[in-house]
Amino acid sequence: MKTSLPIYLDTASTTKVDQRVLEKMLPYFTEIYGNASSNHSYGAKAKQAIDTAREFVADIINANSKEIVFTSGATEAINLGIKGYAEANLEKGNHIITVKTEHKAVLATCDYLETKGYEVTYLGVDENGLISLSELEEAITDDTILIAVMYVNNEVGVIQPIREIGEISKKHNIAFFCDATQAVGKVSVDVLKDSIDMLSLSGHKMNGPKGIGALFVRQGIDLTPQIHGGGQEGGLRAGTYNTPLIVGLGEACRLAQLEFESNVQKLLEVRAYWQREFEGNDLGKVLFKEVQRAPHILSISIHNMDAEDFLMAKSKEFAASTGSACNAEIIEASHVFMTIHGKESTNRGNLRVSIGLSTTQKQLHSLIDSIRDYMKKCNA
Repeated sequence: MKTSLPIYLDTASTTKVDQRVLEKMLPYFTEIYGNASSNHSYGAKAKQAIDTAREFVADIINANSKEIVFTSGATEAINLGIKGYAEANLEKGNHIITVKTEHKAVLATCDYLETKGYEVTYLGVDENGLISLSELEEAITDDTILIAVMYVNNEVGVIQPIREIGEISKKHNIAFFCDATQAVGKVSVDVLKDSIDMLSLSGHKMNGPKGIGALFVRQGIDLTPQIHGGGQEGGLRAGTYNTPLIVGLGEACRLAQLEFESNVQKLLEVRAYWQREFEGNDLGKVLFKEVQRAPHILSISIHNMDAEDFLMAKSKEFAASTGSACNAEIIEASHVFMTIHGKESTNRGNLRVSIGLSTTQKQLHSLIDSIRDYMKKCNA
């Protein structure tokens, strides 16, 4: 007998591949299977598909296709951008500014660079998870070479003041790296208007395949490669091109840009319904409503209930999270909530509900009913 899967409310962790994306990828596994670096017709067809995908990725962030470097995902793009820039520009200085609530891929990369003699300033955030622009500017020194701030926080969904950060970076002639993994496809991202010099994104966060991402590198930015071998990607990322996944990423970006307005509107409508029903039933509080948030991430605090225990008890009914999927591998308190609310804080009562285009009001209402029932049992 077939077992039904739980309702999926964890799209910030990963998304289902769009059927149209899958169909676009399939021929490059079986028919157009040439190595894109080969000088024959098989290779030429693969290279043409990669060039087209590169244009689609560039278009969604308003970049030039020559500024797109394909990677295995956002984590590799982050490592290439931050390590690569630090190593290639050491003569300019050794100071990096980032934020305590960044994704672990950024924080771990900065931790590594500290062991190599680089200095890193970790900015705090306010009660809404936002940095202070005045504190950012005060942290800049003569040795500051890079500012790394994420667009959308992966745990709570808040949007940092990216354009203002870009202006500060530009004024001080400091490179600006932005992890936009949770933003692309859900928020209007423009690397020119935002003065972003490097930006990371990932396919599997936007209904594309896993194992593929990209790094935008503004022309004129020097990076030291982190993977050595052939001369692929302008010498920045050696290795045989994974044509099917690159095609998939390109198609996911094309569709996300084409359907951006309708997709965001749908997400906002579903989110508004959830907020109204959840708080209307006096089950808890929707967090960070006072600031700009990405439309797909809802951070909630449930009254007098342990969210982890609830998810474990209801694992056959719902797939959601109390924070980052990366943190779940380590089983630790959310560094994001500890930064926002203090070291003594944990996120035991907080739940991350992340929705997608297939999420329905009925599914969300099922979650509300389940929370209500669980609360009654706990208080009985």
